[in-house]
Parts: sequence; C-alpha cells; structure tokens
Amino acid sequence: MSRRQVNGYRDDSPEAPVYDDAHRAFLQAFFSNSVFTSDTLKPVVAAILSAQDPERPRLEGDITEPIITSLIQNTNAKISHFDFEILSAREQMKGDRTYALVNTASDTFTQLATSFTPDEIAYIKRLLDAMFEENNSRTREIMAVKQMRAKQLAKAPPRNRQSQAATQVDANEEPTQVESNVKSISHGDCDRVLQTLVTQGFFQESPSHYYSLAPRGLLELRNYLKETYNEPPAEDDDEENEPTIRIRDCEGCQEIVTIGLRCDNRDCGVRWHTRCANQFFGGRQGNGKRCPKCKADWTGSSYVGEKADRVQPRRSTAGRASRAQEDEEEDENE
Repeated sequence: MSRRQVNGYRDDSPEAPVYDDAHRAFLQAFFSNSVFTSDTLKPVVAAILSAQDPERPRLEGDITEPIITSLIQNTNAKISHFDFEILSAREQMKGDRTYALVNTASDTFTQLATSFTPDEIAYIKRLLDAMFEENNSRTREIMAVKQMRAKQLAKAPPRNRQSQAATQVDANEEPTQVESNVKSISHGDCDRVLQTLVTQGFFQESPSHYYSLAPRGLLELRNYLKETYNEPPAEDDDEENEPTIRIRDCEGCQEIVTIGLRCDNRDCGVRWHTRCANQFFGGRQGNGKRCPKCKADWTGSSYVGEKADRVQPRRSTAGRASRAQEDEEEDENE
C-alpha cells in the first residue's frame, strides 16, 4: 500500500474508512456465498490479504475476529447506501459466529421467490407458523418442527394462515383477495425445499430430525418474526391486556433465543442461550442463582428448543395428570 493504515483508517484521512481492493474482494466473496462461519471465512480473508500484500502472506491462523470485524465495518460503511449489510450471529448451541450478507430493504420472501414458487413460499410460511405458534406455547417453547410434521405441512389446509382472512379491507380502499388459492406441494418438492433451506443456511436439521432456524435464517427473518408472532395488547377499555411475546431475545447477548434456557417461572420473560446463562451464573452459589428479573430460583432445567419437546421433568402421577390438564386447557385457550 502506498499510504499507511492505522486501525482500519488511512492516517491522512482519519474520518474516512478504508475501502480498497481487499474490501471489494471481501464483498464479492459474500455475493458468491452469502453466508460464512468463522472457520470458512478465515481462509478467505487470509487469501485476500495475502494477495493484497504478497510480501506479507497471511495464514488462516493469523486471522483474528478484530481483523474480520474491521473488514465488515468498513465494507458496511460503503454498501449501506445500497441497502446491504454484513451481519453476524452466534450459533446458539456451539457459539460459533456466522456471517451473512443481508438485504436490509427487500422482504426476505421476495428474495426467496428467486428459488421457490409461490406455493413453496406459502409452505415455508406454514413451517414458520408451526415453529413459532403451534410448537411455541406457555408450557413448551419448542420452536422447531419434527421431520414428519414438516412433511404433513406440504398439504395446504383449506384456510391457511395467509388466507384465514381471505378478504382484507382498508379504510380507504376496496376489499382485496389475499392468497386464497395456495396449493399443496408434493412430498418430493417438500424434500427439495427443506434440503435447499438447509443448504442455503436458513434452516438446520438436528440429529433427532427437528428443523429449526439456522443463524442465517434468524438474521434474515429477525424483523419478520417479531412483527408476525409478537402481538401488541388487544385494545380493551375494560381490562389491562398484556402483549403476546413469542419471540424473545437472550438476556445476555440480545440475540433471538430459539435454543437455550428459560426461567422456571412461566410468567417471566427471561430467556438465555445456554452459553450466556453459564457465563452469567457461573461461580454463583446458593441464593446467587436467581433469575435477574423475577428473582425465582434458577435451576437451568427449563428448556427452549427441541429439548422442551423431548425432555420432561420427573413428576408424580398426580403431577403428570395436573400438567396434562393444564396443557389441555392452554390448547383450548389458544
């Protein structure tokens, strides 16, 4: 380089972030691949920096998170005007960081239209409904779909979520028909859609064959999930209503939790990724292990994710009967 760089800025123009051939190559890598993990991104960055300065070749082990962060910050400063941004999130179980190029203006399902038909996109929405409504109750926050259930959803119900109100009326416009002709997809197409979503990093499939949102899916769909499944309090003058919150952020890292832990108190909104909970409660003994919000004892045995479906606490016969009755009443209320 002809001009020296200090902490990602040119020393002769400290207010202007550097954007050079390295950043262009870095951005091109994301246009080609869309999503990277730390392990897959480091060799790419090493190759880019080595090509930029052949006299100082870089190895994969030389690439640190601050180097990647600097590249992202300076690249984002350039591409934000075009409604693109490179975002990152940690994988919820292992904690590995994932990076994705996100279109901040375009609707995610509009982007998916390049890969899927309208009926297949309607199927993807049914999968999300199953994750965040059907399998996300006060007693069990599973937020995942079993493989068998995913295949059943290939068949479109007579009135699905998109067409429950087949006619929407705006105060100033004529009634409009909304997705009333959505059709089922074949089991072969169902398998292809699921495999494509996994390959593209939107979904992940666990060893127990549960489908859930992968880090890229959470990054791309964050706003959609909160706008669709979190509901403001109903307008009622006679009583105070609470909002319905189905999508919650981790108390520690503030990223969405679909796999992790919840407070034992079902009325408490505290959720953690397991690693974040371990960092917060690590070393605390006795009364020190309490929920930071409601102060209930923290046992770490109430789960979010597929464990909420597969692992149940031991209870007496009376306790199991009471729980079954409680779940039945909850399902009726929903």
